[in-house]
Parts: sequence; structure tokens; C-alpha cells
Amino acid sequence: MASNNPQSPIQPVKPDDGQGDVVAERQEQRVEPPPVYQVVLLNDDYTPMEFVVMVLQQHFHHDIEAATHIMLKIHHDGHAVCGVYIKDVAATKVEMVLAAARRAGHPLQCIMEVA
Repeated sequence: MASNNPQSPIQPVKPDDGQGDVVAERQEQRVEPPPVYQVVLLNDDYTPMEFVVMVLQQHFHHDIEAATHIMLKIHHDGHAVCGVYIKDVAATKVEMVLAAARRAGHPLQCIMEVA
């Protein structure tokens, strides 16, 4: 319930007489680029090489030569970087690859790590 108290703590605003103007100085803002993440495919003994090449072409937009080269690196080294993205895009790529592998019945694993 509101009361009409004549001793209200609100003080009337005095008109500005032009003295004491403040000039705000513009400060340079430093904006850092967002951290990037590597999307990495891991080798397994069951996923066909053709499926890995197809994933690299469809989800990472590599041409057939680059996709084959990355697939062979995965096969020989146990893992390979498929792309480098900001966090949200990398997480989406990982989920898309895992979903495609599940739909096809393959145990292909995909992870993201800080670049």
C-alpha cells in the first residue's frame, strides 16, 4: 500500500547550469577471436574406409583426394583432424558425424579438442 509521506527520500532534480560537463573518452576495446576446436575422427577396426571418406566429404566438405588422405592418416595413426571450428560449430559437427555413424550401424567415434 502506497502512502503519501511528505518526507519522501526522493529529491527534486535541479536544472543543469552547464557547469561540470563530463566528456567521456572513448577507450579502445580489444576483442579476442573465439577459441577454436579441432574435430578429430578416431580409428576403429569395424568402420569401412569408404564410410569414413563419405563422412569427410559430406560433413567436412573435403574433396575425394583430401578425404582419402585424411582417412589413411586415421587408419595409420589412429586419429586425424578433420576440421577446425569455433566451439558451437565443432560440437555440431561431432554430433552430426556420430548420428550418421549410428544410423549406418558403425562404431565410428568423433571428438573435439581445443586447438
